[in-house]
Amino acid sequence: MSQTQVLARKWRPKSFSELTGQDHVVKALTNALERKRLHHAYLFTGTRGVGKTTIARILAKALNCETGITSTPCGKCSACSEIDGGRFVDLIELDAASNTQVDNMRELLENALYAPTCARYKVYIIDEVHMLSKSAFNAMLKTLEEPPEHVKFVLATTDPQKIPVTVLSRCLQFNLKQIPPSLIAAHLKHVLEQEQIGCDAMSLQLLARAAQGSMRDALSMLDQAIAFGEGAVEEMAVRAMLGAIDQDYLYDMLDALAQKDGVQMLALADAMEARSLSFDAALQDLAALLHRLALAQTVPQAISEDVLERERIFALAGIFMPEDIQLFYQIALHGRSDLSLAPDEYAGFSMTLMRMLAFMPGDAAAGNTRKVESATNTRQLPAATRQVPSVTPRPAVTTAAATAAAVTPVAPVAPVAPVATTPSAVATPFDGDWPVLVNQLKLNGMAKMLAQHCELKNFSANEIELCVPEIHRHLLEKAYQEKMKTALSEHLGKPVRLKFSVGSITGMTPAELENREKQAKQSEAIASIETDSFVRELVENFDARLIVSSIKPIQ
Repeated sequence: MSQTQVLARKWRPKSFSELTGQDHVVKALTNALERKRLHHAYLFTGTRGVGKTTIARILAKALNCETGITSTPCGKCSACSEIDGGRFVDLIELDAASNTQVDNMRELLENALYAPTCARYKVYIIDEVHMLSKSAFNAMLKTLEEPPEHVKFVLATTDPQKIPVTVLSRCLQFNLKQIPPSLIAAHLKHVLEQEQIGCDAMSLQLLARAAQGSMRDALSMLDQAIAFGEGAVEEMAVRAMLGAIDQDYLYDMLDALAQKDGVQMLALADAMEARSLSFDAALQDLAALLHRLALAQTVPQAISEDVLERERIFALAGIFMPEDIQLFYQIALHGRSDLSLAPDEYAGFSMTLMRMLAFMPGDAAAGNTRKVESATNTRQLPAATRQVPSVTPRPAVTTAAATAAAVTPVAPVAPVAPVATTPSAVATPFDGDWPVLVNQLKLNGMAKMLAQHCELKNFSANEIELCVPEIHRHLLEKAYQEKMKTALSEHLGKPVRLKFSVGSITGMTPAELENREKQAKQSEAIASIETDSFVRELVENFDARLIVSSIKPIQ
């Protein structure tokens, strides 16, 4: 009964042309072999499964192929076939993890003095070389410095920092990179086509991401996916096998966040808990999604055309401000690190979502509070008294006056009958000062953000023309425009037409003016601290240093 060979061994590259993702190493070795500029010791470093030992074996074939030293070994001669089969007598592979002692190294070096049995070069491949003892490394030094002409050393390690500098300086070092997920997915697709096994694109992307740059891990997981899916590789089966988070949860979560819908966000968290999904993995994937949104906003070409969720990524990128994406990314990272400290994973995950809601722009929390209070008061008041008259704000009272008022008896005041007001009674004519008007409007969230990033171009009695800079074009959603129009009509006491355009501005938007004011206050605060006599004395006498970033103006 024949035994099926695992994919990681069956599809192990046998020539430089079959290698994936290590073009920089392949190019250097190919050029060296073609010009016969050979080194006596090579060191390959990199994480697991990126091809260190594979390249070492291909290099051994290139040095010993019967056609001569070549960058394209034939793969058919006795030397090539025996190396592929692990039977080549002059290729000695040593696992340093299980042969750490100096005696093993001395025996190996003594054998190195003898000429190869049937090959051109005797090749020693020492895997995980950093596991050798200090004495074993010292025994290697002389041979590495002046090796026999017929010996080549190929060292491989995942931790080059543990190798003595004296050994590193005697080797030609190549650092193998982690293989990008796109290349891993393409290779897996090629393997499945050759194996005549069905698959879908999303399942391959899931496997490629889970492999974390290791082709060997990707092929091992592919074997597992084929067994799990009963001979087919499908998205749902791969997700179940990996315990991966369905990306729809994350997109729906961000959609709900954009709408400040905390109820929907918690409902999604409950659904994830019901499926026993990992909240740690959810926060990791959420941070990765936020990273893709930031790329879509700043470097759109970084999102490849073949990414399946590309349209949804750009749709979300158009909803959030860049600074909000950065904030949510940090909240997701901190939430993940705090997960082990939370009462349970669900509490830690839901608290992270609530933190994102709390830091949403536009004072959403205060707005929600005002809505709840308003609704509560409306329910408690009789129908005839639900309209409340406008109240003129009282001037601030000094502490002394407040104290006197507190102890002075006050005569009872007769209740004031409510006065119904119409919009026209409180209407305020627009004088062209758009920043002042924006601060008076009852707006929040994205509608307020749109108003703050608009600049007034022209206005008349019934029409206001605004310009939005190109960078904030995504704020021009129909819903946000309607909210602005409603708020303006209520404030001015009459219907108002709004016209929007996208173009260059002079920098007189409310947001820009507010930013300038903040910077001016910050500069004044820094100057005030720097000129303070006590601070200057500390700096001059004690060599103190002023941390400017810690200075905040008094609000």
